[in-house]
Amino acid sequence: MAQQVFPTKGNLIAMKRSLALALLGYDLLDRKRNILIRELMSLVDKAGSLRERIETTYSEAYHALMQANIALGVVTPFAASVPVEEGIGLYTRSVMGVDLPKVTLEHHRPEVNYGFLYTTSHLDKAYIAFGKVKQVTAELAEVENSIYRLSVAIRKTQRRANALQNIIIPNNRATVKYIADSLEEKEREEFSRLKVIKAVKLKKQAAASDKEET
Repeated sequence: MAQQVFPTKGNLIAMKRSLALALLGYDLLDRKRNILIRELMSLVDKAGSLRERIETTYSEAYHALMQANIALGVVTPFAASVPVEEGIGLYTRSVMGVDLPKVTLEHHRPEVNYGFLYTTSHLDKAYIAFGKVKQVTAELAEVENSIYRLSVAIRKTQRRANALQNIIIPNNRATVKYIADSLEEKEREEFSRLKVIKAVKLKKQAAASDKEET
């Protein structure tokens, strides 16, 4: 549906400029959407492999913990001696204006904070296994959060692209056509009016010339 604008050359120029900007905006949004989708697909594949790893890692860790509990009773007193993890870093990287998280976890050799007198190797295995759990969990948290943010950004980009493609661009094209057709019609009317005026003028000149001759 054409916008209700007065058909003038100034408005025609302005609407052509708006149409060109809308077409450019749609092209940029389409490129952004494709890039974000490619990034999303690569992360989805990575998340799939990470989920398989994390299931295996958690399974091994809980099995080791179960063995430690069987051997030592309850390992809670020994677990309390393990320090809180403070080596996690959170940064961001930008993909087409979308901030994606980057989670880092410092790699360091396991430091035993409990004594060996009342423990067994089962507790050591559980401690090492849960260290691996922390690493894989940090990786999966980064990937899944990035997938969520990309999904939200893709939906927003898709809505904007659809609005341009289905509403704004067709309306601008219809308005440009309406103004151009109206101006063309005015030019034809003006041309016809000038022809009539010229014909009347020539007729008067011919009549005046005949009158002088008589």
